[in-house]
Amino acid sequence: DDHAGVPLKISDPVVPYRETVKAESSMVALSKSQNKHNRLYVKAMPLDDEVTKAIEDGKVNPRDDFKARARVLADEYGWDVTDARKIWCFGPDTTGPNLLVDATKGVQYLNEIKDSCIAAFQWATKEGVLCEENMRGIRFNILDVTLHTDAIHRGGGQLIPVCRRVCYAAALLAQPSLQEPVFQVEIQCPENAIGGIYSCLNKRRGQVFSEEQRPGTPMFTVKAYLPVAESFGFNGELRQHTGGQAFPQSVFDHWELMNGDALEKGSKLEEIVQNIRTRKGLKVRPCF
Repeated sequence: DDHAGVPLKISDPVVPYRETVKAESSMVALSKSQNKHNRLYVKAMPLDDEVTKAIEDGKVNPRDDFKARARVLADEYGWDVTDARKIWCFGPDTTGPNLLVDATKGVQYLNEIKDSCIAAFQWATKEGVLCEENMRGIRFNILDVTLHTDAIHRGGGQLIPVCRRVCYAAALLAQPSLQEPVFQVEIQCPENAIGGIYSCLNKRRGQVFSEEQRPGTPMFTVKAYLPVAESFGFNGELRQHTGGQAFPQSVFDHWELMNGDALEKGSKLEEIVQNIRTRKGLKVRPCF
C-alpha cells in the first residue's frame, strides 16, 4: 500500500565521471564541412593539473582581462604569452577547465567563424567523446583553418558540426581516459578498531594518508581517500568490521585519473565507458 501502490524502480547510484586525455594528439585531426569548402585542423593536449585547479578555483578566470590573464599563465604556469593571449574560450558553460586556443598564423576570415567554433567547443566539452560526460583538463589548439571566400558557405550550420567533430577526433587521438571523483574520508575510532578500518579501505581501493591520535583521548583520527564509486555501503561495512566503533565523514576532495586504456577492448576502463553509454541509451561504439 506504500506510495499509493505504485511500483518503484530502484536504479543503482549514478557516479559522474570526467573525460580527459593523457597525451598530445598523435597526429593533427582534420574535419571538413559538409559542402567540402571548409577545413579545421586541431590537436588536443592535457592541461597541467595546476592550471586546471586554478581555473576551477577562479584564479584563472574567463572574465579577467586577457592581457592580465596571459601574464599570470606565463609567469606562474610556464605558458607562452602569445598562446595565453589567444585563448578563445573556456568550456563547458564558458567557465569550465578546458581551453580552446587559436594557434593559427595569418588565417583569413578567422574572426567570422569564432562564434561557431566557441559554440561547438561548448557542446563538445559538455558531452565528451567517450560517454558524453563533461570534459576536464583538455587544451584544444586550432592549428590551421581553410575557409571558403564566400560568407554564405561558412555559416554556423556548416562549421559547428565540423568543429565539434574535430574536437572529438583530436581527443580520441590523445589517449582519452576518465577521471573519477574521490572522497576524503575522516574516521574517528579507538585504537583497537584501526585494523578493521584498513581492511575495509583496502577492499575498496582506499588510501590512508594520515593517522593521528587526538591529544588527551584514546581516540584516533584516520584520514583516507576513497573513490566515490567504491563508497556505496561503506558506512555499514565499516561498522561491521569495527563493531560499530568507527564514525566516518565523507567530503568530495578531487578528481583522480583512472589507470588503463579506454579504447582497449576488455579493459576495466572500457567496461566503465560501455556501462555509462548503455545507461544513457547511447550506441555501444561512438559514431560520428
